[in-house]
Amino acid sequence: MALALNNLRKPAGSSHKKKRLGRGPGSGLGKTSGKGHKGQKSRSGYSAKIGFEGGQMPLQRRLPKRGFTNIFKKQWLEISLAKLEESFNAGDEVTPEILHERGLIKKAKHDLVVLGNGEITKALKISAHRFTKGAKTKIEKAGGTMNEIAQKPKFDSQANKRSAGRIGNVARPVEEKPAKEAKPKAKKEKPAVEVEAAKTEEAPEAKEE
Repeated sequence: MALALNNLRKPAGSSHKKKRLGRGPGSGLGKTSGKGHKGQKSRSGYSAKIGFEGGQMPLQRRLPKRGFTNIFKKQWLEISLAKLEESFNAGDEVTPEILHERGLIKKAKHDLVVLGNGEITKALKISAHRFTKGAKTKIEKAGGTMNEIAQKPKFDSQANKRSAGRIGNVARPVEEKPAKEAKPKAKKEKPAVEVEAAKTEEAPEAKEE
């Protein structure tokens, strides 16, 4: 049958009848409307707080805590030799940017380390920030080359650099500022009116003497 406006129907189970509350005891939801007698939960405006247990110490505060999160932890992007073996051909160049383009590693904001998991038989030109001891021997055995990229600084911002200096007790030279030269103060000249007034006051005193 063709679909038309006069034969449109809702899918089964998409809509339900409204729950009628307080319409007599025969429905099972009369009088207290399913909320019970008294108490905070029976009042209007009640909203349950997640984790609230009626005033007793909640579970997230009862459990003991241990350790801390090290904000200076060095994070690495890992790639195994087995993954390089199946993803590249002999003679290919491997860099963090190429690995990111092929979806083998996530965003290349962390340094890359090559792990010695698996075997490698192809000679690859691999550039990474670090190679494990096992990975070095296997790459050299396969005839490949390794290029170690300079690692990114652990402390990028100025605040982290200052905190690193405090943690490592690094002595920092104090720059001495040059002493300011004292400038001679210029004498203020009295206005001409005041000078003339002083002369007139001194003149009669001299005549009296």
